[in-house]
Amino acid sequence: MFGVSDPAVVAAVRAYVKLMRASRAVLARIEPLLARSGLTVTQLGVLEAVLHKGPQTQRALGRLVLTSAGNMTDVIDKLESRGLVVRVAVPGDRRSLHVALTEPGRALIEDVFPRHAADIAAAMAGVAPEEFDGFGDLLRAVGRGKEGVLF
Repeated sequence: MFGVSDPAVVAAVRAYVKLMRASRAVLARIEPLLARSGLTVTQLGVLEAVLHKGPQTQRALGRLVLTSAGNMTDVIDKLESRGLVVRVAVPGDRRSLHVALTEPGRALIEDVFPRHAADIAAAMAGVAPEEFDGFGDLLRAVGRGKEGVLF
């Protein structure tokens, strides 16, 4: 394979290509459904994280949804301009702000998330339910990498 003779490297590259194609295929199925709700995948991730984990700092949200600080600022700005989230001062820490849901934001994510979850399940219907635990373990191992750090 293009001058690579190490079988472990060849296997890793082939697995990577399959992972990326599968990821893009799932995103191609769910992004249009989210767009109908006026949300991007990252915006939905922020709303879902705040719904399930409570108010979070932008930095924490960036780690949860795997996006840069600059992009997170833009995502929060857009959600805030739509009245879906607010930035709230953290008592006792003048430098920190938490992102919290507004009532319209809560109503939207509580309406959209169950349908989004069903859309994901439909997009991943090629995997049998009993295979998801092992699949998840493999993906976590990839995310951890050699250093054992989950990204």
